[in-house]
Formats: sequence, C-alpha cells, structure tokens
Amino acid sequence: MTEQTLTREDALASKGFRHACHIMLYGDSSAKLFENIPIKHIVLMQMRFDGLLGFPGGLVNTSKETLEAGLSREIQEEVGVAIDVGVVDHVSSCSSSSCPRLITHFYVKKMTEAELKDIERAAVCSASDHGLEVLGMVRVPLYFLKKGGGLPYFLSHSFVSNSREQLLSGLQSCSLLSQEELEEAVRQAEQMRRTQTQA
Repeated sequence: MTEQTLTREDALASKGFRHACHIMLYGDSSAKLFENIPIKHIVLMQMRFDGLLGFPGGLVNTSKETLEAGLSREIQEEVGVAIDVGVVDHVSSCSSSSCPRLITHFYVKKMTEAELKDIERAAVCSASDHGLEVLGMVRVPLYFLKKGGGLPYFLSHSFVSNSREQLLSGLQSCSLLSQEELEEAVRQAEQMRRTQTQA
C-alpha cells in the first residue's frame, strides 16, 4: 500500500480505518552548543519502547473522541503535561505505507523555550508512560558538525513509520531549516546508512 495524502475531512470520512495522531512540539532558542554553535530551535521527539524514534501521540478512537482530544490525551500520558491541541495545529493526514488500514495525522505546535523545558522535565517526573511506552524525550539537533554530526547523524537513526518524513516536512513547513540544509542533511544521512550497511 503506497502512502496517500488526504485532507483531514476525507481521512475522517474513510470507513474501516484506524487513526493515529502525532505532534511535533517546537520553539525558538537563544542557546549555543559549546558557546559557539547556535541551537536556534528546539524540536522534541521521543525514544519509544521499541528503540525507534517518533513523536508524542498514538491511536485515537474517533467514535469516542475527536482527533485533537485523543492527541491531547496521548500527550498527557506520554509527556505528563496537558497541551491544548486544535484543528489549527493540523498539518497533514495520510494513509500509512507500513500499516494497512491506518491513517496518520500530523500536528505541529509552537511553544516557548520555557514550556518545552517544562515538558522535558515532566516527561521524566510525571508522565504515566515514562519508562514503559516512552523511554525519554529527545531534542533534534538542527545543526551540522564535522563528519556528519548533528542533524545528518540523527536522521541516519531508525524512525517509526513515517515519523522521519513528518520531521522533515515539519522542519520545512515551519522554516526551521532551509531547503538546501534539509537536502544536505538527508544526503549525508543516506551516505552514512549505506556505509553502515556495507560495514
């Protein structure tokens, strides 16, 4: 089954499908790595129970809750903080290429640096799923270091379902990196993956 982009309305009208909602939480930062590499933005992902990287969220029962209410519930369980998610935060819906009869919905929400730090703390201290479904929050490195360090190396890791593509589309739609930077990061990541496979 190939991945097919849908409108939110068409996705909800599709019969016999399950729905999964995930969200990219991000914000601006004035911090610097090693006092000279600008961080510029914080983007949160999580290490899942299966060792794959993904975004906060999960399955939503659309017969009992809206997509946004279900996503808010999942966020509360996984990061330990209530976050109001609205239709305005919806970015895309598509049929899953890896899971038949599943439609994934992707949301993006901008927050302050302080709010994101609160989420990171709560994810460890008060999230009911910490240590079970979620092994920890992870910041996406949006900078480039020598020999592929930073974003290219991060993109060479294993992601669940279409979350890698969601990350790239989120970075592009929010203009957190230029198209040239994204393309270069993907190129370097693919080169690393080929090298790892050949080793």
